[in-house]
Amino acid sequence: MQDALWKMTAAAQAEAVRDGDVSAVELVDSHLERIAEVNPQVNAVTQLLAERAREAAANTDRRRAAGDVLGPLAGVPFTVKESTAVEGVPTTFGVERFLDMVAPADAPPVARLRAAGAIPIGHSNMPTLILAGMHTRSELFGDTINPWDRARTPGGTSGGDGVAVATGMAALGLGNDSGGSVRIPAQFCGVAALKPSTGRFPADHRAFGPEDPGPASQMLVTDGPLARSVGDLRLAYEVLAGTDPRDPRAVPVPVYGEPLPGPVKVAVVSDPGGHGVHPAIRAAVATAADALRDAGYDVREVDDVPRLDEALDAYGRITVTEFAPTWPAVRTLLGDGGDRYIEMTMARTPPASPAEFMKLMGMWLNIRRSWAEFLDEYPLLLGPVFTEPPVEPGLESRDSAGRERVGSGMRLCTVTSFVGVPGVAVPTGVTEGLPMGVQIVGRAFREDLCLLASQAIEDRLGVLTPLDPRPAVRTA
Repeated sequence: MQDALWKMTAAAQAEAVRDGDVSAVELVDSHLERIAEVNPQVNAVTQLLAERAREAAANTDRRRAAGDVLGPLAGVPFTVKESTAVEGVPTTFGVERFLDMVAPADAPPVARLRAAGAIPIGHSNMPTLILAGMHTRSELFGDTINPWDRARTPGGTSGGDGVAVATGMAALGLGNDSGGSVRIPAQFCGVAALKPSTGRFPADHRAFGPEDPGPASQMLVTDGPLARSVGDLRLAYEVLAGTDPRDPRAVPVPVYGEPLPGPVKVAVVSDPGGHGVHPAIRAAVATAADALRDAGYDVREVDDVPRLDEALDAYGRITVTEFAPTWPAVRTLLGDGGDRYIEMTMARTPPASPAEFMKLMGMWLNIRRSWAEFLDEYPLLLGPVFTEPPVEPGLESRDSAGRERVGSGMRLCTVTSFVGVPGVAVPTGVTEGLPMGVQIVGRAFREDLCLLASQAIEDRLGVLTPLDPRPAVRTA
């Protein structure tokens, strides 16, 4: 059984540890062996926490032997994005200058996963400072490889977690998302991911000291799990939800809401904003829609999502305005060419004046209201994660056309982050050797509805991973 441990779902791994069928040490060792085999090919795990993980696993085994009740994720290994604190380990953000920035305590989501019995097994790669682009490449650790096709990006910014989960190096990944950063790696790597509602999970996004970030970073960035199955996402969701005194934004909303009278209406938008969508992605949305119809959902094509272009413009101007004062110092940390993506973004979207910024903040609430009204009529929305199959690494930083193409591709992720609603990315199949997927978006704090609909899609279309990395294509 031990050889197959890393292939099991997180739920099955935890059950096996609780039941004594395997030890937590055996489970961790199985994943460490998988990392040794696979990570040299894909470069997803950056700081391996092998001895720490073995010690935590041995403690889990001692607790079980003593008759203690183990948590719902007992012994389950997970990766943690390089931007999220793990006690006693540098939080590098992929920057060489931060190699000595050792975290004094776990970030709230890491602490919650640990309290449920899960074991951090390593940090995972990301774009430098989360700012160098969508492709997972850091100044400190280099490029992460998409295991389906080396010529395609694994996505970002939580691409290291997407690859680690897809290849079986960890059962769960902990990333974060402010416009698609867990959902895009999920689509590009063939796994599932949850971007929760703003305020659902407690977090601490103070990056370099005691000061908190501005309103855009406070509202837009949410931590979220990646997994190979929707059931494992549900387990992680139940563990991560709740309040924490370190984060006054987190609200005590029930994890599961009241059931809706059925059949639940699902709005389908294949091409948000009418800016174009690849035929393979349109087909993925249609396949998922058919799966939901088969499951009893009331699936309806609608004209569009609310106010997409207004929301994208407001998102860009608010974030650039907040970020612009620190950019001269920050750009020096990004390494050779790492500043190209933000430079093009700022050239396209100049900062707002104080009066304009105040107006934008009011527009933000107004757009959120429009989405709340839309989701009051349609409790769920089915649409693309990214409107193309996985693209080539670094497309967004190559030139302005590449930057616009990537920005357009992730537009539904961007707007749903802007309005603070949850989204679950779920695979739908493989087309021409590449994974396809969709996202289910729901009302604020109704992650449960998104997970239920995503489970219906998975039940009918199956899971795509774990997989072994595909070899490079040899040319004559």
